[in-house]
Amino acid sequence: VIFEEFKGTGNMELRLDRRIAERRVYPAIDVNASSTRHEELLFERKQLNQVWKLRRVLNGLANDGDSGAAAGLELLIDRLKTFNDNDEFLAEVAKGPSMGS
Repeated sequence: VIFEEFKGTGNMELRLDRRIAERRVYPAIDVNASSTRHEELLFERKQLNQVWKLRRVLNGLANDGDSGAAAGLELLIDRLKTFNDNDEFLAEVAKGPSMGS
């Protein structure tokens, strides 16, 4: 009951995925189900479009079968490690059709 009362007041939802955790990928975040209500307040318009593109890529990978979501998250984590900050990473996302390019 308490959760239901607070559920409507939160502005960010982080969902974890047991299937990803079973593959030993941490943090086992379900990227497609995790979001904030007001993403547009966190990013400039250009960055917001890049974030949406990233979500579409990850969603496409997640729909490729049982291990797709875990593979997408592993790719995201590996790629994030190669950049100094989010701006660099999002600029790279904007360049190509996928994170792997």
